[in-house]
Amino acid sequence: MFIRRENFKQYIKSYPVVSTLLALNILIFIVTSLPIIGEPLFNKGIGFNLLISEGEYWRLVTPMFLHASVIHLLFNMFSLYLFGPELEHIAGKARFLTVYMLSGLVGTIASYFLHEWNYMHVGASGAIFGILGAFGALVYYTKHIMPQLKQVIVPLIVIGVIMTFVQSNINATAHISGLITGFIVGLSYFHPKRIAAWKKRKNSHLK
Repeated sequence: MFIRRENFKQYIKSYPVVSTLLALNILIFIVTSLPIIGEPLFNKGIGFNLLISEGEYWRLVTPMFLHASVIHLLFNMFSLYLFGPELEHIAGKARFLTVYMLSGLVGTIASYFLHEWNYMHVGASGAIFGILGAFGALVYYTKHIMPQLKQVIVPLIVIGVIMTFVQSNINATAHISGLITGFIVGLSYFHPKRIAAWKKRKNSHLK
C-alpha cells in the first residue's frame, strides 16, 4: 500500500495534489534559503504567536510551508511522498487537501492558544500527522475487513507520537492536534453510510 512503484511522470499524473504540495514545499524552501531575500521571507512567514496576536493572521497558514533545515524538509516531504498518495487515491483530491490543510491549520491555531506569546514554529508536521489520523479513522471502520492496514497504521501512529515527545524542538501541540483533526475528519469521510451513498450516486451516473 505504501510502497511506491510509479515513475516520476506516473506519480505526478496519479497524485496531483500530493505532487503539488511536494513541489510547493521544496520550492519555498529553496527560495527562503537564497541569500539576501531568503531570511526576510522566512521570517515573514514563521509562526510567531506575538505577531499573530497583533493581526498577522497569515502566520496561521504559512508555517505549514516553511522548514528550518534540509533534514526537517526531507523528513516531512518523505512522509508526504510515502503516505499521501494512498489517502489521495482513497479520499479523492478535494478531501485529501481538506485533511491536509485543516490538520495543519488546527495545529498552528492550537500552537497559538496553548503556547506562550514568544513561541515560534515552522513545518508541515501537523498536516502530515493529519494524514496519519485520517488513516486511523479508516482503520477504525475497516479493522475487521482490512487487518493488514491496522498492522501498518497503528504502529506508525504510536511511533510518531512517541517520537514527538522524545525528540527535542518538536511542536508536540501541532502533531497531536493535527493527528486528532485528521482522525475526526476521516471519521466523517470514511463513514460506511457516506461511502455507500457515494457509491450509489456514482453507480447511478454510470447507468
